[in-house]
Amino acid sequence: MKEFTVLLMALCIPALVAQSAIAQDGNTALVPLPSLDDFTRGDDGWSFGLGLGVEYESAYEGSDEFGFEVDPAGAVQWRRGDNIFYWAGEALGWRGLRSDTWLFEATVGFDEGRQESDSDDGRLDGLGDADESFELVLQARRAFQADWRNWLDGRVITGENGNLGIFGAGRRFGDRLDGSGSELSVVALFHDSDYANKDFGIGPGQAVASGLSQTDLSGGFRSVGLHYNYRQYINRNWLIFGEVLYERYGSDIKRSPIARNNYEAEVGVGFIYVF
Repeated sequence: MKEFTVLLMALCIPALVAQSAIAQDGNTALVPLPSLDDFTRGDDGWSFGLGLGVEYESAYEGSDEFGFEVDPAGAVQWRRGDNIFYWAGEALGWRGLRSDTWLFEATVGFDEGRQESDSDDGRLDGLGDADESFELVLQARRAFQADWRNWLDGRVITGENGNLGIFGAGRRFGDRLDGSGSELSVVALFHDSDYANKDFGIGPGQAVASGLSQTDLSGGFRSVGLHYNYRQYINRNWLIFGEVLYERYGSDIKRSPIARNNYEAEVGVGFIYVF
């Protein structure tokens, strides 16, 4: 965990020292949370952000292997008042602000699935490949104040491979309302048996092919997690961002032979050019 602590401090320090030096013009985001992309600068109509992110992350759920991955970042957005429609990679969605302290969001996307080749050490051999699957994400956030300093969050992810519920609380740091600054949240995750076995279950055929013990998980508590987001405008167009994610699995998942670690972790940094 030492390397994650160092990287977290590296992300936090710029947020503390650079607030007064930002060249942004103070435009107001739909919701001023660093965890939510908003490229509209408070204006109705189309907006567009394009960039790249580099992540150092677990190779798959429960893996003890880590590696770097480069992914595109950004989104195409269209805003009308307190509503934003967006397309970001494989996700198409809407979010809307209600009564200044309620945010609702609906997103259609895909789960990336898992490939045997995700493990360089061959620890997924015999388990087969899991293809991409359809997912619907429904979210509601409730702020305690109109400036979204503190908030509660509830999300449901449902799809072909089961259901996942996420419940959390967060705090935003920094005084700007343009979506820059930093944010820390703590979450608890719950899944049904289908979702649990998607990542950590081992069927009879898989057990024979892989040599791992057959494992059938029930639904219930999955994990607790911490999520840190950092976002800062260098000037009107250039945006840098950072993210640290740590998820600690519950005892039921730990007994799965697939869970070679009792946690999942991710660190990411990147940039976006806002047109």
